[in-house]
Amino acid sequence: MSTALVILAAGKGTRMNSDLPKVLHPIAHAPMLQHALVAGQTLQPERTIVIAGHGAETVRTALAEIDEDVEVIVQEEQLGTAHAVAQARDALAGFAGNIVVLYGDTPFVSADTLERMIEAHSDADLVVLGFTAADPGRYGRLVMDGNSLERIVEYKDATDAERQIDFCNSGLMAGQATQIFDLIDKVDCANASGEYYLTDLVGLARAEGLRVTAISCDEAETLGVNSRVDLAQADQVFQARTRMAMMEDGVTLMAPETVYFAFDTVIGRDSVIEPNVVFGPGVTVESGAQIRAFSHLEGCHVSRGSKVGPYARLRPGAELAEDTHIGNFVEIKNAEIAAGAKVNHLSYIGDASVGEKTNIGAGTITCNYDGVMKHRTEIGARSFIGSNTMLIAPVSVGNEAMTATGTIVTKNIEDGALALGRAEQENKPGRARKLMDILRAKKARLKKGAE
Repeated sequence: MSTALVILAAGKGTRMNSDLPKVLHPIAHAPMLQHALVAGQTLQPERTIVIAGHGAETVRTALAEIDEDVEVIVQEEQLGTAHAVAQARDALAGFAGNIVVLYGDTPFVSADTLERMIEAHSDADLVVLGFTAADPGRYGRLVMDGNSLERIVEYKDATDAERQIDFCNSGLMAGQATQIFDLIDKVDCANASGEYYLTDLVGLARAEGLRVTAISCDEAETLGVNSRVDLAQADQVFQARTRMAMMEDGVTLMAPETVYFAFDTVIGRDSVIEPNVVFGPGVTVESGAQIRAFSHLEGCHVSRGSKVGPYARLRPGAELAEDTHIGNFVEIKNAEIAAGAKVNHLSYIGDASVGEKTNIGAGTITCNYDGVMKHRTEIGARSFIGSNTMLIAPVSVGNEAMTATGTIVTKNIEDGALALGRAEQENKPGRARKLMDILRAKKARLKKGAE
């Protein structure tokens, strides 16, 4: 049976103290809403609907960049969770499949858990996701009778015995679309908050003789984000999970707790990641590469056998072929470094291509920006670029060419040529001593005047 996701993302998130809608606050460089979307996509939904409210246009714009097929419906008044799901009724008119209700601020529900919810729905009309809480606190309690969910009791309404229950409500729910909307029609707002609650569907369903059950997941999957403190905790959860997954997949993390991963980081097995490495969005590191300490990578691709760092920065568009070496205090941006090439020390290579087995000397800069436009530098294979070479783009260096140390390159260098572009050195005998005497005398006069 086909599935539709309905993701509730209308909350203002007052405790975030932010102009940004709560669900767009990032965890590992991706909006928390995107984490929920990705988990939901494992169900291969026919439709995905996000119910937005506060900052709806901002949410719509962000979703267009994440997945243009996601539909956004605005809940003009936030009148509770049942009211929010009801906003999807018209969009799902005629849809006879299942609805899975997710929350944009509950980003860690796993694909496996969602699949188990769908499996449980084959034996029950309504499925609720619960978790066993280490500290149940003020969570709503799930009152079970065997596999049957009798009712959801809010903490304030629970008896002392019910408060001892540690099986708690996550808020997620799955059921057949028409059935869910029919039950929502019967929900009232006769409660202290005057809102329409999705949890009321359990009692209504049982009153109609429908089968209701609850399945359990790990408590960490149900972590909700309502404040900056929660956001930091969520990021820590993501990092811990990702570090463990990386190591289980064959990646060596020398100091796991110091490595920071982005939402979409991909690293091949037998790679070695040294301490204090930061991965921004869009990074792929192939098998057998080494990322050395204190390096920062973003929007780049590192091929098999390459070495990066320490203290290197790879910016968007950096493409490293196999067995390249990028050393300390080197920055690469929008540049292709061919197989076996080396940029080992204190250099900036931007808007450029470097040929195979070429060596870039320390202090080399591709001067790519004229204040308005970016220009490219093309360096051929097996060339040697001397230390402190300034390559004024646009310019090209041929294969097996060489630049002398300190050269300023302003015109193309043909294959096999040596370029020398230094100013002529002139020595002035005795001038250094005279100059130092003048400067010391001036300093003494200034000191005497100050007294």
